[in-house]
Parts: sequence; C-alpha cells; structure tokens
Amino acid sequence: TRSHAENLERYEVWRSNPYHESVEELRDRVKGVSAKPFIETVPSIDALHCDIGNAAEFYKIFQLEIGEVYKNPNASKEERKRWQATLDKHLRKKMNLKPIMRMNGNFARKLMTKETVDAVCELIPSEERHEALRELMDLYLKMKPVWRSSCPAKECPESLCQYSFNSQRFAELLSTKFKYRYEGKIT
Repeated sequence: TRSHAENLERYEVWRSNPYHESVEELRDRVKGVSAKPFIETVPSIDALHCDIGNAAEFYKIFQLEIGEVYKNPNASKEERKRWQATLDKHLRKKMNLKPIMRMNGNFARKLMTKETVDAVCELIPSEERHEALRELMDLYLKMKPVWRSSCPAKECPESLCQYSFNSQRFAELLSTKFKYRYEGKIT
C-alpha cells in the first residue's frame, strides 16, 4: 500500500509535469495518481496497519466472548489470561494459527475470516452471541474491500454502495451487543 506522502508527491508530479513528458509517460510515472488524495491532509494509517488494528480488536473481542464478559464484567487478570490461552490453543488446533507476541499482517489476514469466527463460536455457549459475532465479522468482511482498494468505485462498486449502511450497522452492533467494551466510544 502506498503511503499518503507518496501519493501527494505523485500528484505534485502530475500537476507540475517537471520533466515535460507526454500524458502517457506522465501517467506511467505517477502510476495512477492524478487526483489529490482527499480525506487526509496529514499522513495517516495505511491499509495494512488498519487490518492489524482491527484484527487486534477482534482478537480481544474473541477472548472477552469466551469469558462471557457481557454477563460477568469483573473478571480477574488470571481469568482473562486463561481466556487468551483457550483462544490461542483452539485457534492453533482448528485454524493452524500459532500464537504470536505482536499482531502482524499474516496473522491478521488469517484471523479475520468466517472460518475463524465459526471456530471461536465452538468455545462460546450462547447462540445469540454466535449470531452477533458472525454478523460483526460478516459486516467487517463486506467493508474491507473498500479501504483495501486503491479505487473502490472501479474495483468494488457494490461494496462501496453498501459501505455506509454496513458501517452504521457495524457501529450499532458494537454499541449494543458489545457495549461491555464500546459503550460511549462509538460516535
């Protein structure tokens, strides 16, 4: 994924054409960046780190669901460590995902799948919680192509059209079914 600074630099080359190239040569030089990258005017998180941050959050949610925190919010540190160990052991057995010290892109990619949620649901007794987790992951997977794509309008127009609806539902789900972690944090 290109950095924001690199996109700005390429836009500047496109705008000023410092080497006096033809449109074809210029287009080749800037590799598709002919519009100023909007949304950000400051460097920001790239798609990979967005994936890593989201996966770390889901990994935490999985642990909290195993421990049924929605019923018992005052669990001890030892209990929470036990939930993580249970999750790690199960993910290793079911998904061949070996525990890691720090979230990375490969682990994030493997973790953020429907199969992982199905495996995690085996550790959670409540059918209602299964539904909430599955819907959360489903919405995430529907939204992901939009921020992974360099041109969502061309590459994934259906996902782009659904994005606003999906993100609102995602936020609603976090602030209701997962309010033990997100109450007051979703705007």
